[in-house]
Amino acid sequence: GLKVTIVPFSDYVTPNQALAQGDIDVNSYQHVPFLEAFNEKNGTKLVPIGNTYLAPLRLFSNKHKTLSDLPNGASIAIPSNGGRALLLLEKNGLLKLKEGVNPVKAVVSDIASNPKNLKIIELEAPQLPRALEDCDASIINGGYAVSAGLDPKTALAQEDNTSPYVNVIAAREQDKDNPTYQKFVKIFQTEATRKYINDNFQATLTPGF
Repeated sequence: GLKVTIVPFSDYVTPNQALAQGDIDVNSYQHVPFLEAFNEKNGTKLVPIGNTYLAPLRLFSNKHKTLSDLPNGASIAIPSNGGRALLLLEKNGLLKLKEGVNPVKAVVSDIASNPKNLKIIELEAPQLPRALEDCDASIINGGYAVSAGLDPKTALAQEDNTSPYVNVIAAREQDKDNPTYQKFVKIFQTEATRKYINDNFQATLTPGF
């Protein structure tokens, strides 16, 4: 019942600029930490109005089959902007971050407890699949994992839809309750969409709703 015009963009900044200026009604390409950082930098008031999907980080290993197999002193490679990876390790009980630290902005020095004495090695994202040869495990973004031929089913751990990094549909703050936009979100968040994501993008995406 909605007539939707898709407007493609080729970068990660202009979709929010276009939304803030009223050139488009909603956009769908980013997670909340990115949206909040954009608002803070640009003085805009864009808000999430519904979840879409997650491109999960996953913890892979060529040497161990389960999390409990990771030995004391295991070396774990993570992306260089490490807060998201540290949050995944914390969620799986491998470490604890300092009280009050924003996990989105966490760095290695924010680790308060590391019972297995994990050695955290920060690398650029494209290097993480290769690190599997030298490290006990590596936390790898979905796209790089697929390019490296890694099977998501073999991951020791992965983000779920409680992650703050679930992608969202965003709107201007004054339009967050717009019934047409809310209808758009409701139509997106259907079992048909969930099935489509699972059937076509299982290696890189999971439903976030």
